[in-house]
Amino acid sequence: MVVYGAGPVGLMAAYSAMIQGASKVMIVDRHPDRLKLAEQIGVIPIDDSKGDPVEQVLEQTRGQGADKGCECVGYQAHDPQGHEDAAMTMNRLVDSVRFTGHIGVVGIFLPQDRNGPDELERHGKIAFDMGKFWFKGQKVGTGQANVKHYNRQLRDLIHQGRAKPSWIVSHELPLAEAESGYQHFDARDDGWTKVVLHP
Repeated sequence: MVVYGAGPVGLMAAYSAMIQGASKVMIVDRHPDRLKLAEQIGVIPIDDSKGDPVEQVLEQTRGQGADKGCECVGYQAHDPQGHEDAAMTMNRLVDSVRFTGHIGVVGIFLPQDRNGPDELERHGKIAFDMGKFWFKGQKVGTGQANVKHYNRQLRDLIHQGRAKPSWIVSHELPLAEAESGYQHFDARDDGWTKVVLHP
């Protein structure tokens, strides 16, 4: 399994894959604090600022690609130099996932983005490599999580000690500091992974 994006959603996707018994889980990002967190739970960190992440995934999988991939970045994906490219992670997943593999899209893609860097992105469209995706016979699933479908099962995993999602929490703040906490998180400040607010 390969996850693109080591924010809280990507880290939890990788953690979920580990709980479900994936033999190898990789996560692609460039923030050292987030990659270190992933490594602490047994996930292989791939730093895309130090080389092509697709090549690194292929190295880890003897050239076959991951069985499954998860897009946890969304429309604001950007390269290590800061250039936004909403299609980047989707196209990298097509390259990183094996023939007939599966791709899940959890990152947010908007129907329109007035601030998008090009005409396609302003209209909620991306330059997706449909030809390669079709040729590789991959499948893709997307949409928002059906929380009510999973909440009891997840609660039971936590109650039984099989899942301990609290490892992702980096800060606990009073509700009055919510704005400041969000600013740190949004700026990707070192060590700001997930904030819990207490009323």
